[in-house]
Amino acid sequence: MTLRLRRFIGQFALSALFLMILLGQVGRLYDLYFIDRFEAALYDLKIQLFRAQGMDERIAIVDIDEKSLREVGRWPWPRERTAALAAALYEQYGVAAIGFDVVFSEPDQSSGLPVLERLARGELAGETGFRDMLQRIRPRLDYDAVLAGSLAGGQTVLGYYFGFAGDQERVGRLPAPVMSCASLKAQGVGPMRAAGYHANLPPLQARAASAGFFNAHPDFDGVMRGMPMLIELGGECYGSLALMTTQAAMGSERIVLRPADGLRPPALDMDGLRVPLDERGQARVPYRAPGAYQYISAADVLRGAAPAAQLEGRVVLIGSTAPGIMDLRVTPTDKAFPGVEIHASLISGILDGTLPWEPVGVQRYEAMLVLGLGLLLAAALPYLAPLWAALLTLVLSVLLVAGDLYTWSALHMQVPLATSLLTVIGLFVLNMTYGFFVEARSKAQITSLFGQYVPPELVDEMAKDPGRYSLRGESRVMTVLFSDIRDFTSISEGLEASQLADMLNAYLSHMTRLVQERRGTIDKYIGDAIMAFWGAPMSDDRHASDGVLTALAMQASLAELNPVLEQRGWPAVRIGVGVNTGRMSVGNMGSRFRMSYTVMADAVNLASRLEGLTKQYGVGVLAGEATREACPEFAFMLVDRVRVKGKDRPVAIYEPLGVAAELPADRLAEAQAFEAAVADYQAGRWDAAEAALRGLRQRNPRKLYDVYLERIGHFRADPPPEGWDGVFTFTTK
Repeated sequence: MTLRLRRFIGQFALSALFLMILLGQVGRLYDLYFIDRFEAALYDLKIQLFRAQGMDERIAIVDIDEKSLREVGRWPWPRERTAALAAALYEQYGVAAIGFDVVFSEPDQSSGLPVLERLARGELAGETGFRDMLQRIRPRLDYDAVLAGSLAGGQTVLGYYFGFAGDQERVGRLPAPVMSCASLKAQGVGPMRAAGYHANLPPLQARAASAGFFNAHPDFDGVMRGMPMLIELGGECYGSLALMTTQAAMGSERIVLRPADGLRPPALDMDGLRVPLDERGQARVPYRAPGAYQYISAADVLRGAAPAAQLEGRVVLIGSTAPGIMDLRVTPTDKAFPGVEIHASLISGILDGTLPWEPVGVQRYEAMLVLGLGLLLAAALPYLAPLWAALLTLVLSVLLVAGDLYTWSALHMQVPLATSLLTVIGLFVLNMTYGFFVEARSKAQITSLFGQYVPPELVDEMAKDPGRYSLRGESRVMTVLFSDIRDFTSISEGLEASQLADMLNAYLSHMTRLVQERRGTIDKYIGDAIMAFWGAPMSDDRHASDGVLTALAMQASLAELNPVLEQRGWPAVRIGVGVNTGRMSVGNMGSRFRMSYTVMADAVNLASRLEGLTKQYGVGVLAGEATREACPEFAFMLVDRVRVKGKDRPVAIYEPLGVAAELPADRLAEAQAFEAAVADYQAGRWDAAEAALRGLRQRNPRKLYDVYLERIGHFRADPPPEGWDGVFTFTTK
């Protein structure tokens, strides 16, 4: 068998395996997340490219905004204010219909009527005048009845929501169902099944034209691409807020189900307006460009100050953009999109007939396309030169994308594209890389040998792009870490040599894993000490953060490691960790007998000193000032300002506490109180510093507090010289 034939068989077998995986995705035997994510990204791109421009003059949003809350009061408003809003919209502005993106499931208590009625039945039961007066003013104080009267002034659609498996409570009164779900299921449509609901008060629902649910059902990635049009409860199907508001505005008497017709899926029909449904009873949202809808403050409507031309004859949705009560959703066009505008977009799409739809049997057509393209490329690519193979792949990809964009823009048809596109591109990549891996076998052997004396991380990166990496020395801003077992001498004296070796291997393996999980490079082991760095050979913009996180993880992991050590008869360990950031020389250094990829600089020496200082202060981790400045997301506590041995310039040293947003308030408060005490100490205010430190020690005994209390006692007896700068000088490492 010739080499060319062996290569063809190998490439064809690999292509066939790839095709089988993709066909399993098309047939929904499983869901590959990256393909689903790619399909979703392509869909979102089409929404953004082809969304309608300009303002839709048929729909307006009356906004319960911050201005409305300032002028009318906090939400929820008394029902008589909502009634006044509805009455103004119908009587003064002549709107066509109102859809409420809110639910009125509980009786109004703001008028004080319940209190007056209790008095009439109790303490003032004998006061005829009080009862007569209450009878006269009751109609004005029954705000629910006032609102019900306003709702009857036009085509009002109330909002409500369904509960599912975890929420079976049934509150309020549902509107009449749209249809029986049996007819939908006969067409292969299975809506979501609810277990409960939170609907409106019966008097309100009785006077409204209808009601629609505003439940949302995001896709797998949390993005709202579609909305349920129907939800099932007890075998009956109920309509969404957008659907029922459109019906009310159109004056349509009923909604009927139209069966699938050719490629077109089943659809709801309102006097010729069609709402195509997917298999879950959802409709895709045809999002529009920003500024598609006129927002009018509810306060302006109540004052009669809203321009009449912006409301007359329009479909009005009442929602909110005020912080705290605003309903925000993630959509293909925005990370924080007002929920009320999703309903508006659906109404626009229903009226325009532009709701995106997926053809019937699309999986079958997609499978045929994937299989046809796959067999063509699997047979052709092994025999084509790279240039011609790339040209064929490009032509097929362009044809697929162009056809998809045409069906979307001209027919509003959504046809899956990701799997077909991945078939073309994936087979090209597989065939082109197959030869590369075969021919690169010798290179892999060299890499394996090279990795015997160079860190594995460097080998992996060099194998991907050798030109980017060099063992020659260079200067970089990096972060270095030193860790050391405390009292290791006494530990080693209590163990036999073999036990000590086994314990060290277990400890170093555990800590090394933590370093490598944060893309750190192990420089060397110095007995029980570990030296590691971040920022080389792989660049790392977060080298300081990764170093600090590793240091904290090393301390935290002792709770997991020590029980394992003790179970094997070895002593528990405590460690100190020093972390520092600065400019360092990194590269292959040593002699002609032995080289090592390592770092050298003053910043490296300081990190080693910081590790040694941890036991002086009784803290687990100490970090330098440069590290603190490079980690704005972390909270640090100033421990001291010191001169380490061999250095004249003082440095500030800090204890990293963790990610600031994740720390409890009392931990941050303790750190602030300690820093204030240190400031008093450095300023020579011994009494204030001592009182604060004793209070901290009483709440949380720490060696750190004792260190400062001992210093204060010393300075009381032997005051520091005049001009003392508060810096503590260490004379030992």
